[in-house]
Amino acid sequence: MPSYKSYCWSIGTTSFRMVEFNRKIEQQLKLLDEFWALQPEGLPWSGSNAVQTAYYEFIRERGFIENKDANRKDKDARQKTSGLVDLGLIDNERRLTLVGQALFNIAESGEFDRNNILQIPADSFIYLKQLLKFSYPFEGGYVRPFLILAYIIASIGEITKDEFTYLLPLTINIEKTQRIIDSIQQIRFGETTVDEVILSVLLEMDNYQEAQELFLSNNVTEELIMDIGINRKSHGYDRPYYDLYKALFEYTQTKNDANAIAILDAVKNITGKPKTLWKQYLFNTSLTTQIQKDGMTALYTIPLFERMDERDFKTEFFGLLHLFKAKSLLSDYYDLNKRYFKTSDTILFQDNKVKFDIIPNCYFALIKDHLLDIAFCEETNISTDCTLADINPHFNVTQDQIFSKAEELYGVEIRNLFDIQTYVDRERYERFNRMIDERFTDNVLVDLMTKFETRDDNNIHAIVTNNADIPTIFEYVLAIAWYKISGKQGKILEYMNLSLDADLLPITHAAGGHEDITYKYEATNDYPAHTLLIEATLLNGTNQRRGESEPVTRHLGDYLLAHSEEAYCLFATTFLHINVVSDFRSRKTAYYFSPVDESRFVQGMKIIPCNTAELKTIIQRGITYAQLYSIFENAYQSNVAPNAWYQQEIVANLD
Repeated sequence: MPSYKSYCWSIGTTSFRMVEFNRKIEQQLKLLDEFWALQPEGLPWSGSNAVQTAYYEFIRERGFIENKDANRKDKDARQKTSGLVDLGLIDNERRLTLVGQALFNIAESGEFDRNNILQIPADSFIYLKQLLKFSYPFEGGYVRPFLILAYIIASIGEITKDEFTYLLPLTINIEKTQRIIDSIQQIRFGETTVDEVILSVLLEMDNYQEAQELFLSNNVTEELIMDIGINRKSHGYDRPYYDLYKALFEYTQTKNDANAIAILDAVKNITGKPKTLWKQYLFNTSLTTQIQKDGMTALYTIPLFERMDERDFKTEFFGLLHLFKAKSLLSDYYDLNKRYFKTSDTILFQDNKVKFDIIPNCYFALIKDHLLDIAFCEETNISTDCTLADINPHFNVTQDQIFSKAEELYGVEIRNLFDIQTYVDRERYERFNRMIDERFTDNVLVDLMTKFETRDDNNIHAIVTNNADIPTIFEYVLAIAWYKISGKQGKILEYMNLSLDADLLPITHAAGGHEDITYKYEATNDYPAHTLLIEATLLNGTNQRRGESEPVTRHLGDYLLAHSEEAYCLFATTFLHINVVSDFRSRKTAYYFSPVDESRFVQGMKIIPCNTAELKTIIQRGITYAQLYSIFENAYQSNVAPNAWYQQEIVANLD
C-alpha cells in the first residue's frame, strides 16, 4: 500500500497557532523563567509528564490558558511551548536560550529601538535572525524556509498570496526552488496554473505514481479508494471518497437530477477543507437547498463529466482527489507560515501580494546570491544571539550599500539615513491612507465601535488583526477614526503610541506601555496650536473609575508640566461612568503638582469624556475636528452640574 511522504515544509505546528502571537511568545518566556525559578535545580522536562503537567497548571493559574482543563495537560504544555523551541528561544528542556533571554529582556524593558541595519524594531530583528537560522528537517536534510522566501522575492519582486500559500512550501531543494520560480513566471504568462504546478509536483513522487497505477489497474472498491488516498493519519478517513467516486461516475453515465443530488450527498460526507474544494469545483452555488432544487443545472461543466472511458475518468478523479487534499494541507500551513514570517517585520502581506518592505527589500537584494548557498543545510547556532555576519559573512552589509541599492531599485536620491527614512515614511503613509480608504471606511469604523461595545472579540480580530489584544485594537481603531475626523492631518503613525507591524497593523507586547494617542495640531483659524492626548479604555462600572481616573489625570498633568503648550485630554470609552465624568469635571479647578518638585504645578485640566455612541455620531455625521474643538471648549467652560453635563454639553451639541 502506498504510504504518505511529505512534499512541503512549514514553520512550527498547527498546535502552536495562537492569536496575539508576539505577546504570547513574550509571555511564555516570562512564565518559563518564573516556573523554573520555583523548581529544584536540574529538574528535567523531557520524559517527565509530571513536570509538564505542573507547567500547564502554572500557566493556567496565571491566566495564560483560559479554556477548561485539557484532556492531556502534559501534551498541551508541550504544544504550547513547541513554537518557542522551533525558533530557538528555548531549548528542548524548555529553558531560555541566550537568544530567548535577549528577547525576554527587550520585552521586559519595552525598548524596541530600530538601531539596526534594517531599521526594524529590536524584537523583530531578533526574530529575523532566528528565521534566517531556522531549519526544517526534511527527508534526511534541511530546508530553511525564510531564506527561500527571501531568495524568491529578491529574484522576482513579489509573489501572490496563492503562490505563497500553495507553491512556496514545495521548495524542498534547490531544483524544486528553481522550478517553482520558473512556474511562477509561467503562471504570469498564462502558460500554467497553480493547480497544475501542485499536481505535477505530487505526480512526480514515487508513492503517488504507485497509487495511481494501483488505482488504474484494479476494480474500484472501498478498500482500494482508502489505499490510494495516501492519508497522513489513517486510510479510514478516506472512506467517503468511495461514495463520491461512484456518484460522479454514475452521473457521467446517466446525467439526471437524481444523480446530481447524489453527488451532493456524497460530498457532504467528506470532512475538512477538501469538502469545500470539491463543492466549489462541482457546483455553481454554495447553497445546499439551491442544489437540491436545481439538480443538474447546479453542476458546472467540467472535464470530469465529459464522455471518457473509465481509465481516463479514474485519472481525472485521482488528480482532483490529491490536488484538493494538498491544497487543504497547504492552506492550513498558510496562516502558520505567515504568522512566523511576520514576526520579522520585514514582509508586507497586502492586496493579495507578498513582498519585502523597502529597506529589507534592499538588504535581501544585496545578499540574494548567497542565500541558496545555505538554504538547505542546518544552522547549529540557532540558540545564540548572534550577528547577521555570524549567520553568513555575506549578510554583513553597510548602510551605504543599502542607500545605493535603494537608489537603484526605487529611483530616489539617497545621501544619508535621513533621506531613506523620509522615503520610507512617505511610502508608509501612502500605504496607511490607502488601507484606511479600503479597510476602514466610516461604516466599518462605526461597526467596530458597536462590536467593542458588545465585546464581539472574534469578529474584531477577524476585521483588524489577531496579533493584538482587544484594548490595543480599540486604541488603534480610535486613532484611525480621529485621524479621519482631523482630515488626515498630522503624523498619526507617530502619534499612536503603539507597536505596528510591517503591514501597519497593531501588535500587543507583553510589557505594555503608554495607552495614549498624542495628537499634535498646528494653529488654524479654528483653534490654536495644541496637543490632544487621547486615552482609550474598555473598563466599565466601578473598575473604570478605579483604573482610569488617576492615570488619565496623571498623564495629562505630567504632559502639561513637561511642555509649555496648550494641551487637553479626550477620554474615550464604551461605557461612561457618572463618577468618572464627575472626577474629570472637578479637574477644571484642581491643582496638579509635580511629584518631584512641589513648587511646580498646573491649575485646571481640560478632560473631555466621550462615549463610543457619540464617536459613532461624529463619524456618521461627518463632524470635523474644528467643530469638535469648539464644542469641547464650550463644554469645558460650562458650569452645568456633572450629572447633567455630558448629556447637555456633549450629546446635545452633536445632534
